[in-house]
Order: sequence, then C-alpha cells, then structure tokens
Amino acid sequence: MEAVIAKVNPILRGWFGYFKHSYPTTFNPRDGWIRMRLRRTLRKRCGRTGRGRGLDHQRWPNAYFDELGLYSLTKARQTVGEPLKGSH
Repeated sequence: MEAVIAKVNPILRGWFGYFKHSYPTTFNPRDGWIRMRLRRTLRKRCGRTGRGRGLDHQRWPNAYFDELGLYSLTKARQTVGEPLKGSH
C-alpha cells in the first residue's frame, strides 16, 4: 500500500495545486473517493470483491491512510484559506 500511496500522492498534489482555490466543499468528497478506491485495492488483496465500504471502514479507518502518508486534499485546502471574492 505504501507504493500505491507513493504513486498517488504526486498526482493529488498536482490536482490540488490546480484546484486549490475551489470551494472548500470540493475536496472532502474527493478524499473519500480516493480512500474508497484504496480500500477496494486492500479488499482485492484479501481475496474479497466489491467496493471499500461498510466494515472496511473499521478494518482500514481514515487514520490508517493518514499514517501511511496519504495526501489529504481537505487538509491541504484548510492551509490555503478562503478563496478570493469573485473567483470560482
């Protein structure tokens, strides 16, 4: 999983650099989708099928991905501050 996160983090940083002045609500759903896809990868490695939902959140909580160093768009957006007035 560390190797997967190492590949994903530069992409997330670049995506954030481009969209960093978007509305703050833009980022939380994207973070959730990324973690869901990572949970799906972990499920596949365990021989299970389906998306990373339900009990997978207890198996691999958000803190698990934080410990592995997954770049969080939501946390990065909090460091930027409010968008400029009139910009979307």
